[in-house]
Amino acid sequence: MAMKENAIALLKADHRKVEELFESFEKARSEERKVALVNAICTELMVHATIEEEIFYPACKGKIEDGELLDEAYVEHDGAKVLIAELLQGSPSDEFYDAKVKVLSEMIKHHVKEEEMRSEGLFAEARDAGVDLDDLGDRLKARKEQLLAKFKEAGALPPPQTRSFTGHKLSQSHPLQVQ
Repeated sequence: MAMKENAIALLKADHRKVEELFESFEKARSEERKVALVNAICTELMVHATIEEEIFYPACKGKIEDGELLDEAYVEHDGAKVLIAELLQGSPSDEFYDAKVKVLSEMIKHHVKEEEMRSEGLFAEARDAGVDLDDLGDRLKARKEQLLAKFKEAGALPPPQTRSFTGHKLSQSHPLQVQ
């Protein structure tokens, strides 16, 4: 029987796995290796963002002191999703491919730091607020397994859905307000 993980332990384990994948990408030389690593990174990040947005963040809403932390987390996820979509449609021979992976890595490092900060991070706030981290851990794990199976069966990731970004819905010509 697998060991039970509370929500924070599970999410932190995801963070470490993605950090290792980014480090491997930095050392990768062949196009095939880069594509395989980017697919792994994007899969891990999509699953992680989905379980946080569907389960962890709603469980924290209204309970943690700093409500802005959740808003920022959603916007950070959306920024990552834009890069994920670009990477999944691109290839290592594209002009900005490696740069997009590097920027995605930096965005994720920033996001992880904000979640994991000892006293004022999102995880610390959730713990301090008395959120049921054991129950959440079970729910996150079950949803993660379900998503991984779904993506594997489909052989592809779904297009990322953004919550806070609306730029893709704007018309092509947008008048500037010049004062």
